[in-house]
Amino acid sequence: MKSSGGIAPSWVIIQGLGTVLIAFFLIVSDDRDPWVWAGYGVSAAAWLVFVATLGRRPRLAVPMLVVSTATAAALAGPAAGLTATIITLLTIGRFAGLTIAGGRLIAAVVGLDLVLVIGSCLLWDRPAWDVGGASAAVLVSALCGLNRRQTDLRVRQTEQLLEQTRLAHAEHARAAALDERTRIAREIHDVLAHSLGALGVQLELAEALLAERDDRDAALTTIRRSRRLAVDGLGEAREAVAALRQDLPSLPEAVARLVEVHRRDRGPVDLDLCGEVVAVPTVATVALTAVAREALTNAAKHAPGARVEVLLRSGDQGVRLEVANGLPPGPGRGKGFGLTGMRERLELAGGTLNAGPDGGERWLVTAEVRR
Repeated sequence: MKSSGGIAPSWVIIQGLGTVLIAFFLIVSDDRDPWVWAGYGVSAAAWLVFVATLGRRPRLAVPMLVVSTATAAALAGPAAGLTATIITLLTIGRFAGLTIAGGRLIAAVVGLDLVLVIGSCLLWDRPAWDVGGASAAVLVSALCGLNRRQTDLRVRQTEQLLEQTRLAHAEHARAAALDERTRIAREIHDVLAHSLGALGVQLELAEALLAERDDRDAALTTIRRSRRLAVDGLGEAREAVAALRQDLPSLPEAVARLVEVHRRDRGPVDLDLCGEVVAVPTVATVALTAVAREALTNAAKHAPGARVEVLLRSGDQGVRLEVANGLPPGPGRGKGFGLTGMRERLELAGGTLNAGPDGGERWLVTAEVRR
């Protein structure tokens, strides 16, 4: 575990200080027995191997630390001073703080150290207070190491949780971006399929008028209609792209623009905006705008010159769009309004669409998106 500011891991510092303390107490030790010093040598060498291999070969480092602490604990009785006890405390505290060692292994090693300390002190007839003091010191050192171990484990779990949260947020953002791209692709596909399909039909009609009937006036009218279809399709495509750029106008503004264009080019139309403007998802704004455009286009096509009424009502429950116009004359009344694609698009936005006679002499298109 690294601390902030690029400081070395805390246990590296502790191990460095532990190495210095072990060396210091070995230097000032009063022991003269060669076999005691042989034990010190084994314990110190095992400690150095542990320090050198912990980060690279933990399977070797952990047993070396066990050897170091057990050897020092066994010397608590025959050693003349506190050197063996100090080494035992340092090594058992470090072992108890290892996060790579299991709880049962730590408990077993702490128990082994206690047995060795008590047994060696009793074997060498140490006073009772030496036995009790050394045992208590081993337990306190082990508890300090365990406390540090728990802190490190909590920090590691927190880091893992933060990483999982970051990955989840990144995946969520990626999924949202894919959904947005899919929506825009669908919008552009619908626009192009509708506009280019109608444009193809008009061009085929113009070709037939010229090739079969040589009716130039009718062909010219059809070509002009084709041009308008191309311009309208381009405008719809631009609005779909604008949704991706997040500069799509609000729903009331978009509907007002459509009404103004219809009033200027095709005939009288009344607009009624009711209620406060509420925020609706971009996909719903695009869908409702497309419904308004399609309804106005159908009104101009099937009931030319008739007055059109557009109502946009906003409220706590959602948004409701109504477009009403006179029914077309003749046997084709109420047919060919072509809102099937708009109904599917609105359903994808969580809305509903109904179109048909209102019981009188009007054709009514109703689109609604609930909050």
